[in-house]
Amino acid sequence: MTSPADTPIVLDPYVSDLEGERGRLRAAGPIARVELPGGVRTWSITHHRAARDLLTDARLSKNMAHWAAYHRGEISPTWPLLSVIPPTPTSLLGADGADHRRLRALVAQAFTPRRVELLRPRVRQITDELLDALEERADQVQDLKSEFSFKLPMRVIGELFGVAGAAHGRLRALYDKFFSSVTAPEDFVATREALVRFYTDLIAEKKADPGDDLTTALLQADENGDSLTDEEVLGTLQVVVAAGHETTVNLLTNTVRALLAHPDQLELLRSGRATWEAAVEESLRWDPPTTNFIFRFATEDIEYGGVTIAKGDPVMVSYGAIGRDPAQHGENSDAFDITRSDGRHISFGYGPHVCPGAPLARLEAQVALPVLVERFPDMRLAVADSDLVANPSVIVNSLKEFPVVLRP
Repeated sequence: MTSPADTPIVLDPYVSDLEGERGRLRAAGPIARVELPGGVRTWSITHHRAARDLLTDARLSKNMAHWAAYHRGEISPTWPLLSVIPPTPTSLLGADGADHRRLRALVAQAFTPRRVELLRPRVRQITDELLDALEERADQVQDLKSEFSFKLPMRVIGELFGVAGAAHGRLRALYDKFFSSVTAPEDFVATREALVRFYTDLIAEKKADPGDDLTTALLQADENGDSLTDEEVLGTLQVVVAAGHETTVNLLTNTVRALLAHPDQLELLRSGRATWEAAVEESLRWDPPTTNFIFRFATEDIEYGGVTIAKGDPVMVSYGAIGRDPAQHGENSDAFDITRSDGRHISFGYGPHVCPGAPLARLEAQVALPVLVERFPDMRLAVADSDLVANPSVIVNSLKEFPVVLRP
């Protein structure tokens, strides 16, 4: 008799069948054995209830010091997905317990509900500016991802952290490689080093010339007399700027894609029978911006769902599978339905590590998407939905391009 560990689900780095992959993960759950690109094996949480249980389990640590296979030398130092695993617990992605609470308390000050709400007029202004720029070619094919879905959150997060507009394109290219499952070893090392240089230079710039931005605020932050080190500021910037734009890029694109593929749902919004808040939440559940989130590491043996997660094993969270869990979302969990009453999801995480930037992502989507649809009510995909190509990443749920004609 075979066990889940004997027959891992091999994830496709080119994401050629995302729907099928989500289904296979969910069917193998609540804890599935998975093989990532490069032959790296992990456990994956694939059901909603299991995610709620394990994301609050103190026996799972974000600190890669607990990763047994890595310390046995079984993981190549140039494995592409190492880019998203902090080597030291100096950022929100790598810290646990008191260290995490300290870092989060300082970072969360930037994303309080009041501060996020104050950004609403600016988000609307940037939205209008970007859509105005698309008007001249509204009857031609344009890449909505590049020209709108990327530029809006990048400008918002860039302004918040004092990242100059001239650097936005460079950051996009770097983060495309950063999240890729197929980055060549030499590109992996170069990308990681380039991002460290970028944020090191930004920190030096803000030290020399402080500004009215959150990078300066992090450098000057003080929590009960305890300030952040430069290494902690660098780690925080890498996490927050990456998550602050990439998640929202995919949320915007995936929501528009879902609505164009389901015109009946779009009509509910136009007629006022459903809200944009509901549409955004359903998109987050049905086609979340992050497919899989890696890693946490077992600090002792953990028995769950009929399997033993051994001490030192990595554990991944498969949000793409979790969002379609019928035990949480009903037997029609595969349907995109913005009127559903059982749509409570955890696509921004759960427990003490839930994404602090989630309110900002939601605000940007809820402000920008109704304006886009009102401005261009006849917007159409320029290709068949089945011809859209995913970026080669098992982490982020991202398209290479999203070609549309705004005014056919």
